[in-house]
Amino acid sequence: MSKSLTRVRAALAAAQLRETIRETSDARTAQDAAAAIGCDVDQIAKSIIFARQDDGQAILFLTAGGNQVDLDAAAQVAGAQLGKADANAVRAQTGFAIGGVSPLGHLTPIRCFMDPRLTEFTEIWAAAATPRHVFTVAPADLIRATNAQVVDFTAEIKKM
Repeated sequence: MSKSLTRVRAALAAAQLRETIRETSDARTAQDAAAAIGCDVDQIAKSIIFARQDDGQAILFLTAGGNQVDLDAAAQVAGAQLGKADANAVRAQTGFAIGGVSPLGHLTPIRCFMDPRLTEFTEIWAAAATPRHVFTVAPADLIRATNAQVVDFTAEIKKM
């Protein structure tokens, strides 16, 4: 088992959450994860990382699978100018590679915001440290475990 997956498992236990990690064939995208699990795409909590432009500090935006982060709205709720976080910065601050960033088990504490759409479900699914592992959790439990602020910072993804 990978160190990152072990860290997520430990974070779930520390937050007194049931360990529900499940391996899938592929969960790199919200659509892939939803198809593998058999849930609505909006039940997938995407972990989107942006960096504060003034100091490079990572900020986590937990976003419903059918939504995308509106950068202007995200900057407003974060109270800082935001930019794209590169892969090295994401790994250094969270301990996860892009494609497997979990909302829990980060190497350093991270400020977190949650898309209100995720609170409309009894259970949601999030990455568990690899592009193939996910875990399920009640939205209220994830809010508590991540100390997330529930606030709108999204735009719906336009269907083609």
